[in-house]
Amino acid sequence: MQYISIAAFVSNLYFTMILKTQHMASRIWTSADGIGSIEVVDVFGDDLTVVNAARVSFAKESSEMVARDEGLINYLAKHKHVSPFFHPQIRLRIKMPLFVAREWFRHTIGFARNEVSRRYVDSEPELWIPQADSLRERDPKLKQGSKETPIDGADAVVEEIRNAGLQTVSFYNSLLARGVAPEIARAVLPQGMYTEFIETGSLAAYARLWELRTDPGAQREIQAYARGIETLLHPHFPVSWKALTSTNA
Repeated sequence: MQYISIAAFVSNLYFTMILKTQHMASRIWTSADGIGSIEVVDVFGDDLTVVNAARVSFAKESSEMVARDEGLINYLAKHKHVSPFFHPQIRLRIKMPLFVAREWFRHTIGFARNEVSRRYVDSEPELWIPQADSLRERDPKLKQGSKETPIDGADAVVEEIRNAGLQTVSFYNSLLARGVAPEIARAVLPQGMYTEFIETGSLAAYARLWELRTDPGAQREIQAYARGIETLLHPHFPVSWKALTSTNA
């Protein structure tokens, strides 16, 4: 029978806890305000899933990743043979401001979503409040978009935005207290309210979303979520994600 010292046992336990903590941390991305988030709920497949989806054309299958498999993935991405990248699937729980979600939902191919409904839920709404340095100026040269610089007096305006949002939530709660149905009362809530949804998408779909929403012309707030997707998915699909995004960059 093999014995280990108490010190060795404690050391092993410590590193096991660290690894578990790191693994858990890698499953969640949190926005700058600490409210918005992306959580990895489930992942189907890996880089080898992509490889074997491609190799089935020749009635072949790989049991482990080797150099030639990485080469195949790079070839597929470079030449836009994207169908093998639709086989891996990722399920996420996402919490983002309503005005960001409505842009996010424009990506439909390869995605399925179910959202919290305020027809049935009347819990306290959470609000997105901009930081002063993100209260950006309008750019008169662009039909959409903004300058990088904040407006003058941004700190005071942020407080006005906060107060207006809180007043709206207070009015919403008063409507509920007076017996107004949640499906009607929700109409007064602002676009800065947070919403939450479960989303399942293919690896190919997320790479395409990343490409479009990290473009400099995309709104900064949605760029942050797109980069959050990258942070979470790259560890699960290191070869495929790099191949897809370096090709699209």
